[in-house]
Amino acid sequence: MSHVKRVALFAGGTSAEREVSLRSGKAIEEALRANHIDVLWFDPKERSLLELQNESVDAVFIALHGRGGEDGEAQAVLEYLQLPYTGSGMMACALAMDKSRTKALWQGMGLPTARSATVSADDLIALDYEALLTSLGGEVMVKPAHEGSSIGMARATSAEELRSALTSASEFDTELLVEQWLSGPELTVGILGEQALPAIRVKTPHLFYDYQAKYEDHSTEYLCPAGLMEQEELAARELALKAFHAVGGRGWGRVDMMYDAQSNLQLLEVNMVPGMTAKSLVPMAAKQLGMDFSQLVMRVLATAQTATD
Repeated sequence: MSHVKRVALFAGGTSAEREVSLRSGKAIEEALRANHIDVLWFDPKERSLLELQNESVDAVFIALHGRGGEDGEAQAVLEYLQLPYTGSGMMACALAMDKSRTKALWQGMGLPTARSATVSADDLIALDYEALLTSLGGEVMVKPAHEGSSIGMARATSAEELRSALTSASEFDTELLVEQWLSGPELTVGILGEQALPAIRVKTPHLFYDYQAKYEDHSTEYLCPAGLMEQEELAARELALKAFHAVGGRGWGRVDMMYDAQSNLQLLEVNMVPGMTAKSLVPMAAKQLGMDFSQLVMRVLATAQTATD
C-alpha cells in the first residue's frame, strides 16, 4: 500500500466501546499524519458509510471497536464500495464478534477453550441457575456474547449471583455466554500479518481483567516479555495463530487466552480490531520487536486490502 496518500480513519461509532475507539483513532491519526498521510476522520455515528463514495480515499483504517465496526458491518459496506481496508474481512469479523460461535468453531477444530453454555436473554425467567452453575464446575464467568472490552462481564459462584450476572449482561445482549471459571494467569498475543507478536501477561488486583482494569485503573500490570519458558512462549504464539486463522482472520488482530487450574492454555476470544490507545497491548508487544507505534500503524495500513485481493 505504498501508493496510499489519503486514508479514511473510522473511529467512534455507536457501540459501547465508542470512547475507547475515539482514543485509538486519535493515536492512529497522529501516527498517520507523522508519516505524511492525509487523514479523513470519519465517525459513523455522524456520517453514513455510503458517503465515502463522495470522498477520494485510497484506503480505510478501521479503528472502530465493538458492534458496527468489528462485527463485519463496516467491512460489508467497504466491500460493496470496493475500498481496501485494514483488518479481517466481513465473515471473519462477524464470526469473531460472536464469542459463543467462535468457541464452538474452536472446539470443532480441536483447539482448547473452556467449557461453556450459551443462554438466551428470553429464557432467564425459566432458567435453572443451580443446575447450570453445577454443570460448569460451580464457578463461572458471564459475558455478553457480542461485546468487547469486558463490558457486562461478571463472576458468579452461586445461583443468585448467576441470576444477577445474567440479568445485568442481558442489558447489553440477547445472547449470553456462561463459561467455566479459569484461574489464570491471562495472556494476550497480537497478530501482525502472518506473525504472532510476543505474548503479554496481564496482572490485575481486580477479580478479573474488567473494563476498569483495562482502561481506568493504573494498578494493572502488563508483562512483556511475559516471563514464560521458551517452549511456553512458542506454544502461546502458535495457539494464537491457529485460533486467528480458524476464524479466517487476516491483517492483524489479537487473541486472548488463559491458563486453567491444570496449567493448560484455554482460548478466550479473538479481537479483530484491537485497541490502539496509550495502554493498548498490540503496540506494547510490537515494541518488544523494536517497532514503535508509528511503524506499527504503517505496518497495519500496509495490510489493507479488498475482499478480492
